[in-house]
Amino acid sequence: MHGKINRFLRWLFFAVVVRALVLLVLGMNVRHRERLPGKGPAIVVANHNSHLDTLVLMSLFPLRLLPHLRPVAAMDYFLRNRFLAWFAQEIIGIVPIARGRPKKGEDPLAPVTAALNRGEILILYPEGTRGEPERMSTFKKGIARLAERAPDVPVVPVYLHGLGKALPKGDFVLVPFFCDVFVGTPLRYKECKERGAFMQALMARMNALAAEGHFPPWE
Repeated sequence: MHGKINRFLRWLFFAVVVRALVLLVLGMNVRHRERLPGKGPAIVVANHNSHLDTLVLMSLFPLRLLPHLRPVAAMDYFLRNRFLAWFAQEIIGIVPIARGRPKKGEDPLAPVTAALNRGEILILYPEGTRGEPERMSTFKKGIARLAERAPDVPVVPVYLHGLGKALPKGDFVLVPFFCDVFVGTPLRYKECKERGAFMQALMARMNALAAEGHFPPWE
C-alpha cells in the first residue's frame, strides 16, 4: 500500500510541481532532446551546479519513463535524516552511493551496476559535487569504471547552463533564469576500449556541447 502511495506521490510531484517549475518559473532551451535514451539501461552524465539539475534533467523524459529514472546521489548528504531520505529515495528515486575511500572488500559501484542490470536510466554527475555557478571542472574517473562494467550501455552527455544562477550551491531562494540544455550523442565504452580514451572522448563531447552554446570549456 505504501509503495503505491509513494509511486503516486512521485508521479504527482513531477507531473505537477516539477513541470510547473520548468515551464512557468524557468525559461528553458533544449537542443537535441531526441538524443536522450528512450529506454534503459543507459547513463546520462551532466555537469553539476545546482540541485535543480536533477529535476530539470528528469523533466526532459516522458512521464512513462519516470519509474526507470534513477539519479545517483551521495548517501551521506541525502540520507542524513528520515524525511530527506524518504523524499530522496521515494520521490526523486535516487540510487544512494557512499563517497570517499571504500573499505576493504566494499564495491562502491555495486548499487549503480545493479540499477543498470535492472534496465534503469542513471543520471550521474562525474564532477562528484556541485561546483561554482556555470563553471565545469574535470570529471572524476568513476564514470569510466562504471562504463567499463557495461561496455554496451550508452553514455549520453548533457551540458547544462544557467541553473547555477537560478539556484546556486548554498542558496535556498530560486531566481528565475533562462537555462540551456544541450544533449550530446551517445558514447559506449566498447568504442574506446580503455578508461583514458573513454574519459578523453567524453570530455571532448562535453566541450563540443559547451562550444555549441558559446560557453566556456571545462577547466
